Amino acid sequence: MTVTAGGPQDGAPPPRLPRRARLLLYCAFLLLVAAVAVDLLTGPGTTLSPVLAVAPVLVGATTRRARVPLYTGVAAVLAAGVLERGNGGVSESVHVTALVTILAATLASTANVVLIAARERELLQVRTVSEAAQRALLRPPPERLGPLRIAVRYVAAAAEARIGGDLYEAVDTPFGIRVLLGDVQGHGLSAVETAADVLGAFREAARTEPDLARLAGRLDAALTARPDDERFATAVLLGVGGEGGGADLVNCGHPHVLLRRAGRVTELVPSRHAPPLGLLDLLGGGYRADPFDPHAGDLLLLHTDGFSEARDRSGNFYPLAERFAGFPAAAPEDLLDALLDDLAAWVSPAGLDDDAAALALRWER
Repeated sequence: MTVTAGGPQDGAPPPRLPRRARLLLYCAFLLLVAAVAVDLLTGPGTTLSPVLAVAPVLVGATTRRARVPLYTGVAAVLAAGVLERGNGGVSESVHVTALVTILAATLASTANVVLIAARERELLQVRTVSEAAQRALLRPPPERLGPLRIAVRYVAAAAEARIGGDLYEAVDTPFGIRVLLGDVQGHGLSAVETAADVLGAFREAARTEPDLARLAGRLDAALTARPDDERFATAVLLGVGGEGGGADLVNCGHPHVLLRRAGRVTELVPSRHAPPLGLLDLLGGGYRADPFDPHAGDLLLLHTDGFSEARDRSGNFYPLAERFAGFPAAAPEDLLDALLDDLAAWVSPAGLDDDAAALALRWER
């Protein structure tokens, strides 16, 4: 997974405005030009020169360079002087008022541009720090582990976001390959802290616990032991290449894993539903590993509910299993790219309501 941070630098143009915003600005500029033309045509008895104060404000909405509204303000002052000469019958106080209004609007617009540019630089710094935190927290898994080819993708619901409560990991251990994908309840830094604790516990326990169900129990205990924190996490754990040479799944209250075999997609429904991590003591029950026999060419999709609960403009859920079955057979990374493109088209223009993470695995042999 690659996440790039970006934002306006000092002196760089702002992001391109949405089409509707551009149309509104164009209309405002046309009205301003029309007002000046009317002023020139109506003779010396009236003036519309105060409307020139709008010019630096309009320009300030399209730039992050402080000098641009300043230069526009100077041009507006000169234009007001030309209109004053052509409107000698108008009271001097009107022309003075127009001049003061233009200067005030110019200074205010310039100050606003400086403030926005400073805020965007601060946001860029925060994004850079959060991106570094994400790289430390969510390390990209190896492209190949044993018989598996692996790819992962993560997309944040908010464009400003870089980290969240979705988590994943894939490691090779003495007991075979262990894969984790989870989703911490809630958002914000506290969810990130919880995700970090789950990942830390998994990375340690995956190499020392031979039983996948007991591994899930250790992750539950790690969450339960967190002081003054009632957060929980749904998760799915996959073990590949253990003593029997097959694969096992433990589902901890997580959306069902999808298996694509020979073009057909099926949900791997657990034999016994178990609570999310952190709720085992409260809800009771236990974790159980369900075996399945992988075949060469099988594709397994682990995903968070950011995919399955994404809605279009009409409120319809994204048909993940149907779309997953319809994509051409491809490498896991290509399939996930196609899946994300399709998801973005489904939710546009509303955007995602929740972060979405997906991990795809294909058995190469």
